[in-house]
Amino acid sequence: MDNSLNGKVVAVTGGFGALGSAVGKVLATRGMQVVLLGREAAPHLSEESGNNPIAIGGVDLASPAQTRQAFAEIKTRFGRLDALVNIAGGFRWELIAGGSADTWDLMYQMNVKTVLTASEAAIPFLLENGAGRIVNISAMAALKGGLGMGAYSASKAGVARLTEALAEELKQNGVTVNAILPSTIDTARNRADMPDADFTQWVKPEQIGSIIAFLLSPDAEAITGALLPVTGRG
Repeated sequence: MDNSLNGKVVAVTGGFGALGSAVGKVLATRGMQVVLLGREAAPHLSEESGNNPIAIGGVDLASPAQTRQAFAEIKTRFGRLDALVNIAGGFRWELIAGGSADTWDLMYQMNVKTVLTASEAAIPFLLENGAGRIVNISAMAALKGGLGMGAYSASKAGVARLTEALAEELKQNGVTVNAILPSTIDTARNRADMPDADFTQWVKPEQIGSIIAFLLSPDAEAITGALLPVTGRG
């Protein structure tokens, strides 16, 4: 097995959700020390997760102060931070007519500000290594708005633009910044919300984890500012 990620420290925001926990397990099996960050109370982690991820709960990633404190804790504990994977976010379906501007604010807070705040907190530590990695989760919806998807699509487009801008900002410092654009992800929640869909066509969280692992590896050193569609067979 490729051991290029062995011993490297990665923070995964939204790490307690379906995608975040799956990505954390994939990265742990590649030998990374995984730190899962989430707003909820930290879950109990089994010993099956490879390199024994740790969890830091109760972190409001929209709060710069709380986020900086969490990343300082990571640096104190491990002495380094090599990568950041921004998975924290949310979704709301709402028509514009009869909807609320509050939903747009919420999607910005959940999907854009969490990426911005975590990245700001992580950058000083990533720069110390001269080869840091940031991978964000945008969405295919960032490319085209759909019915009831205005606020969500706009926020994920914001993640895409943030990714591109930050990649330009950091490219001379050896830090790469890329984003994954998934279509529908095969999670229990999505299956419950769309029971008549063909789940076999959806992207599995573990597949996204493997792509992220590649982007974190030295083999992806030449890739930055990329927005990678990950659509499965959908």
